[in-house]
Amino acid sequence: MATTHFDYLIVGGGMVADTAARGIREIDAGGSIGILSDDVDEPYTRPALSKKLWTDDEFTWEKVPLGTADDTGADIRLRTRATAVRPEAHEVDADGATYSYGKLLLATGGHPVPLPIDDRSGGERSLTFRTAADYRRLRALSEEVERIVVVGGGYIGSELAAALVQNGVDTVLIHTGAVLGDAVFPAALAERFEKLFRDAGVEIVAGSKVEAGEADADGIRLALEGGGEVRADAVVSGLGIEVATDLAEAAGIAVDDGVVVDAQLRSSVDDVWAAGDVASYPDRLLGRRRVEHVDNANEMGRAVGRNLAGAAEPYTHTPYYYSAVFGIRYEAVGTLDSSLATVEDWIDSDRGVVYYLDDDRVVGVLLWNVEDARDAARSVLAEADTLTRDDLVGRIR
Repeated sequence: MATTHFDYLIVGGGMVADTAARGIREIDAGGSIGILSDDVDEPYTRPALSKKLWTDDEFTWEKVPLGTADDTGADIRLRTRATAVRPEAHEVDADGATYSYGKLLLATGGHPVPLPIDDRSGGERSLTFRTAADYRRLRALSEEVERIVVVGGGYIGSELAAALVQNGVDTVLIHTGAVLGDAVFPAALAERFEKLFRDAGVEIVAGSKVEAGEADADGIRLALEGGGEVRADAVVSGLGIEVATDLAEAAGIAVDDGVVVDAQLRSSVDDVWAAGDVASYPDRLLGRRRVEHVDNANEMGRAVGRNLAGAAEPYTHTPYYYSAVFGIRYEAVGTLDSSLATVEDWIDSDRGVVYYLDDDRVVGVLLWNVEDARDAARSVLAEADTLTRDDLVGRIR
């Protein structure tokens, strides 16, 4: 079978693939770019799937695709799953075909964590949530059925619960914490956060984990650990992802909670880079970490694309992450962990900054309805060794 060659081959068809292709084009206008994607859609803006598409009538579907192929000339192979990487031969196998490369980018992201239930509905009543196709199915369900359960109290789970209830769906949110958000927010703020959901009509089942269940054409039944049962017309998992490192591991590429890369996003083998959700990289302010958020996908994607094309530049951006529900927006840089000591600095009842400290050193900054302050938060982290608690109050406004 003939081998298809690309100067730059990207495995993964998400937002990193888009920004990497654009980064390549900043330096190399003519090199061939191939993108192998197991998605059914060309690269699109993923955050909209759980945010604006549900809550902003002016943000319509045509704004979701990123226009990667048109803008960069990349050859995007959809419904194409890579099955093996052979770094010594500079080859990737995918769905019975072989692709050779000059430079390879692993942007495989992750797979959504499924629920432990017997699904006899063929995915019609029990969904994971990661792709545009998942969004389209959940959106259709929200118009077809009355009651939907969301499992998971993190970013995706909370955003989906907010989206559904604001679109007239009888919504249940199951999560393992005592209070929604209590793993990341100080206790009083977590209480305020949960109240937003309760006031909107979300039924919250706290301190619960789905142990088993079943789904069929008539609906779903979920059995909770320790007893209890929840019934509804459909269920969607918002439990996050399992990082997709299997290709890298099988190829002998160093993996440790992600594909291990250096400051230029190079993996442990020649001519292979990694970026996005799958990459464990050395953040200049926070040390080695892996970040599953859009700012990192955009900035790291562009950086790795430039490096694939020969820029040899370190990735120096410390990404932020954000969520938006019920009219509030919170952003964060660094580590948010409610077990850490905190300093809360409230500007007024609706806006404030929370600093997270480990041994009196700031390791994370939460911006609650505080706009245009991400760089200020990064500055705090950069100067963390010299700042006292007293220095923090009033620093960001």
